[in-house]
Amino acid sequence: MSVPLIEMRGISKRFGSVAANADVDLILGRGEILGLLGENGAGKTTLMNILFGVYSADSGTIAIEGRPASITSSADALAAGIGMVHQHFHLAPRLTVLDNLLVGLPGKGGRLDRAGGLAGLTRIEKRFGLSLEPDRLVSSLSVGEQQRLEIVKALFRGARILILDEPTAVLTPVEVDGLFVALRAMGTQGFGIIFISHKLNEVRALTHRCVVLRHGRVAGQVDDPANTTSLEMARLMCGHEIVPPERPLVPKGDIVLKLDGVSTDAHAGMPLKEVSLLVRGGEIVGIAGVSGNGQKALAGVIAGTLTPSEGRLAVRGRDVTRFSPDEMMALGVGRIPEDRMTEGLVTALPLADSLVLPRINDPAFSRRGLLKPGAIVAFAEEQIRAFDIRCPGPFARAGSLSGGNLQKALLARELAFDPAVLIAAQPTRGLDIGAARFVHEKFLALRSKGCGLVIISEDLEELLALSDRIAVMYEGRIAGALDAADATVERIGLLMTGVREAA
Repeated sequence: MSVPLIEMRGISKRFGSVAANADVDLILGRGEILGLLGENGAGKTTLMNILFGVYSADSGTIAIEGRPASITSSADALAAGIGMVHQHFHLAPRLTVLDNLLVGLPGKGGRLDRAGGLAGLTRIEKRFGLSLEPDRLVSSLSVGEQQRLEIVKALFRGARILILDEPTAVLTPVEVDGLFVALRAMGTQGFGIIFISHKLNEVRALTHRCVVLRHGRVAGQVDDPANTTSLEMARLMCGHEIVPPERPLVPKGDIVLKLDGVSTDAHAGMPLKEVSLLVRGGEIVGIAGVSGNGQKALAGVIAGTLTPSEGRLAVRGRDVTRFSPDEMMALGVGRIPEDRMTEGLVTALPLADSLVLPRINDPAFSRRGLLKPGAIVAFAEEQIRAFDIRCPGPFARAGSLSGGNLQKALLARELAFDPAVLIAAQPTRGLDIGAARFVHEKFLALRSKGCGLVIISEDLEELLALSDRIAVMYEGRIAGALDAADATVERIGLLMTGVREAA
């Protein structure tokens, strides 16, 4: 038997009273693509951060190619041939692709080794098909291209072991296909890859073997992912069956949200162009489309963070075209932004503070400018229980939560105040199957209460399962809308590419 690339034995790590990892064993073979599965907060990212030197284990050992290794920093990991691509990229947007590749590396004669960088970029492209234009600014790259650069950076620095944390969460289907081609090429050349994902169909298609964590421990292993159903994997992850929520019949109410010929200026990414949309109480309207076709501007207009340049916007019959986010919130408009790290919660603050910050002037939380700490903590404790937010408690720094638990916290903050309208952008991105089902149940419960929901998602299965109607965006416009009963992946896909159906 060949010596494993990575052998982690008895790894344990605690954060206060929370055991993030407890006596975990993980082995990665040469040429193997290993899936690492588990619910949000199961300990996957913590385990990989230990392997990459971000955290130190409380106990346990690591061996690389049979030799004991002491990894106390990311520099140690990189020197040992381990590269990690995080969910949130670590790139300098104002620098070029080549400059990002060379940052932190020794140059020649006190200058950047640009010739060496170009040669390395060409070599990696030929070997794995990962192509990038060296002189393009990172800020001009698509999300998929930025991820490609992160992978190229790791390979350029000599990584032969790659850790990919939710690598497909923000990619289009075409970009996912391209990534998988490159990863399979690496596997055939003896590289080892650890692939963390909640998209079980992708895990089944790509990986050779899977290790499943639950509550910080190894819950089991899947030796033949391709011939194991997603439901079987989900049961191993969650410890119980996952049953899709039912979508009950709900009578449609009055119009709660109306966009009439709304356009926006071009500085907000892809602008809106004469968008008209109606949402009634007790209705979920799904918004489909390839990322970057105006969805961000639509969410901004509804939330009040972006003012239309033309057209009108009304909430429950009231003109709110130029309302601020605070005024929209006071009218009952809830908002779950796409970027939970920078637009959602203040990650540097304790969770309790982050949960009440948008409503800090509410009499429930402050009086005459003085905060009510007891009420703030009690509110946070109630939401932690109600939404099963896995954290040490209300005083835990929000940024220390896993991505899925951050999303639950964001959901808790908005749903606690019974919104009349909710705009949710990519609400289950990066969530495990159990957490996604929990979010869907909350949305359907809001729908039953008469809330009007607009859900922007690149997951067509999610939209088909939840929506009463699906509108498709293309180049800043509504390319078409379908009732749920008439919607299919094929029809939506055609509209996503700009093909309008015949009247």
